[in-house]
Amino acid sequence: MHIPDGFIPWTQCAIYYIILIVALYFATKWAKKNLDDKHVPLMAILAAGIFAIMSMNMPIPFGTSGHMVGGCLVALVFCAPEAAVLVFTIVLLIQALIFGDGGITALGTNVLNMGIIGGCVGLYAFKGLKNTIGKYPAVGVAAWLATVIAAAAAAVELAIAGTFPLTLGIYSMVLYHMFIGIIEAVLTVIVIMALEKYRPDLLMWNKQTQGGK
Repeated sequence: MHIPDGFIPWTQCAIYYIILIVALYFATKWAKKNLDDKHVPLMAILAAGIFAIMSMNMPIPFGTSGHMVGGCLVALVFCAPEAAVLVFTIVLLIQALIFGDGGITALGTNVLNMGIIGGCVGLYAFKGLKNTIGKYPAVGVAAWLATVIAAAAAAVELAIAGTFPLTLGIYSMVLYHMFIGIIEAVLTVIVIMALEKYRPDLLMWNKQTQGGK
């Protein structure tokens, strides 16, 4: 899902960078208001874990890659997609600069897909489903949807850029990530269940409930 340099025209990259800058503005405001000494280390641990799972790439035709994402997990733990924006900006920047995984010019595009879209879809799908199908099934479905829709967004962006046709992108990106998303869904449920059992104080949705929000 890491889009490399040269796949997106610079004019379109500029638009995605503007979106990233706006998202980072709101994310930093959220962090100043909500992150405490307990949650900053947790964010660092999640960032390290996401760095690791995204390094396990599955080659996908036409120069992109498939892998688990983790945007839903971050958004659920912190009950905010802003957290995913911060984590993915840092992780993707390091991967691009040091390992050449994803492009610097495409950083805005990649954060949009994995951090903004992945985080928003994951959190709001969970909120919309939890009262209908239950908390943990909702976590799994939300994680799967976040992965698949992020992959679909990448396919659409590559089609707009003229890199390859939309149907080809949907086939190569979405189909692969439908299977990858199942693994991500299971792992996300396991992590959330473990936190709920052993460290419920780290889940910000519990903090919000206690605060009467």
